[in-house]
Amino acid sequence: MRVRRCAVLWLEPKETARFELENLLAGGTGVASAMRWFAHAPQLDAPLSIEAADVELLGSLSPNDWVDAAPLRERHGARLRDLMKAGLVIGRGKAWDPQRLADERFREQHWFGPAALLHADSRWCGLDAAREVAEEGMDTAEGMRTRYGAPPSELHARAQAAQRLPLPAPDASPLEDLLDRRSTCRNFDASAFLPQAALAAVLARTFGARGNVHAADSFDVLKKTSPSGGALHPTEAYLIVQRVEGVAPGLYHYHAGDHALEALPSPEDLAAFARLAVAGQHWFSDAPVLVVLAPRFVRNFWKYRNHAKAYRVVILDVGHLSQTLYLTATELGLGAFITAAINETDIEQAFGLINCVDGPLAVCGFGARAERMATSEFDPNNKVWPRKSV
Repeated sequence: MRVRRCAVLWLEPKETARFELENLLAGGTGVASAMRWFAHAPQLDAPLSIEAADVELLGSLSPNDWVDAAPLRERHGARLRDLMKAGLVIGRGKAWDPQRLADERFREQHWFGPAALLHADSRWCGLDAAREVAEEGMDTAEGMRTRYGAPPSELHARAQAAQRLPLPAPDASPLEDLLDRRSTCRNFDASAFLPQAALAAVLARTFGARGNVHAADSFDVLKKTSPSGGALHPTEAYLIVQRVEGVAPGLYHYHAGDHALEALPSPEDLAAFARLAVAGQHWFSDAPVLVVLAPRFVRNFWKYRNHAKAYRVVILDVGHLSQTLYLTATELGLGAFITAAINETDIEQAFGLINCVDGPLAVCGFGARAERMATSEFDPNNKVWPRKSV
């Protein structure tokens, strides 16, 4: 059998600490530290603790060239098999097809290695971030100030006030008013149904195709309302529909060309999944519609192959789309939000997505605001909440 290393691998030396009663009783601190090696790879669910000898083995293998496994097996014994089970070493034998196929699928996406590791290692699964923040007392400005001290200044100056050139204020306009009214909604009406026409308008204006250009054989380019790196528009919209007139609750994919919803298998408890998706942020999960922004990475990386800036461009695309969604919802008198505090792994499983192929980066949502503010919102100019209420 022949083997090679997985496509992307980062080996991290990391200091770990553990409590030792004997150390404490002997007059020490009770904390014993040690250096350990961890392997990071996009296909791993979490960093894998490895032995020092594994570092030598993994470092000696090429990610491209296949070599005979027999000498490695003689030298490293069962550890070679353990690393093959983890997918860090790829084998050509039939028994290792799942690991090899996963590695080949990843290679086909043309990721820049460090970006792939960042994307994989920053994903969450089953985390209730809202509860953890509250338990740590970090859910208020006072709590953050107490824990971290004063933040960096809200304004950044590079010259003295007398040296600045004053600029004229922009003229009043509908756009100016719309921008002032754009804010993050944390108080949705949990009983109100969104009109289907409002859902259609937000989806069409944010994600819909506004035009099509035939660039070359089997290469069409879409025009949308937001900019996109290379005009490739890789980001797909996956919906958690909870309360929309004329649309059954469930999971959907929005088809940008046909301006239509495609029904997908849905979880039994849709509300529980919505809350899980946004990591316990119940003030967001109450929205009538949540939209998962999930780029098809291969669409972008087809052009920007193994490119150091490609992942950054995908993140920018998601930011552009969220602002367009905000403004569209605001014009319709609806509240909107975006959050990157999401449980990516749970979302991937529910929608049938594959981490390195089409993973979620953020979740948006929109719908009617509640009549009273139960969760604090940032609205300093009282454009949304003329009367503060609790």
